[in-house]
Amino acid sequence: MAESRKPAYKRVLLKISGEALMGNQQFGINPEVLTMVATEIAEVAKLGVEIAVVVGGGNIFRGEGARGMERATADYVGMLATVMNAVTLQGAIERLDVVTRVQSAIPMSQLAEPYIRRRAIRHLEKKRVVIFGAGTGNPFFTTDTAAALRAVEIGADVLLKATRVDGVYDKDPKKFPNAKRYKTVTFMDALTQDLQVMDGTAFALCRENDMSIIVFNMQTRGNIERVVCGDSVGTTVVKDTQESCFAQ
Repeated sequence: MAESRKPAYKRVLLKISGEALMGNQQFGINPEVLTMVATEIAEVAKLGVEIAVVVGGGNIFRGEGARGMERATADYVGMLATVMNAVTLQGAIERLDVVTRVQSAIPMSQLAEPYIRRRAIRHLEKKRVVIFGAGTGNPFFTTDTAAALRAVEIGADVLLKATRVDGVYDKDPKKFPNAKRYKTVTFMDALTQDLQVMDGTAFALCRENDMSIIVFNMQTRGNIERVVCGDSVGTTVVKDTQESCFAQ
């Protein structure tokens, strides 16, 4: 299946939340979910797509939610959690015979390479999967912001935000049965309607650099490949010169 499909993008950045790796658990990494995610990433890599990944750490430790801890300190602990996820995901992908590198924004040479933009791009050109850990390396910034920043830095064609919902809705579908999913939504409409696609800093960075965002449900098997191959999956956040439209 993977060999027969033609990718729509040359280089992508995939953002995965740490919570997505928990599955139905309350904490940690679900081995079955880890294997599923690794398999999907490996399949995309075997299509010839250059794929970079930013993974969150909320399944282990969420910095902004830590009580009684200084925010900066809590955020640094959260960054370490993202590196734990990155190294674990690396192992799962490499078991599928896809060469993978982890680059950390916080130096930890025994576990990961330091983040060096040109080296990351070179790895991608050699068809290696690159996983970025430790966020931006700075407190007060989310892994959404790290994903937006790395996507722009490496010249990705698109930022793929893998979530537990199947796109962006005009209102909360859990509360409103008549909520409608957007097929495409402009940055301006997402802002004015407070659709909360990503955090404000990440969203502004993508908007300023014309970085399209595709929000899709990663729990549906094969969705990462479908998105990369240009299938109409989820919601695409597009330039303000284009138009917002709902899915049929």
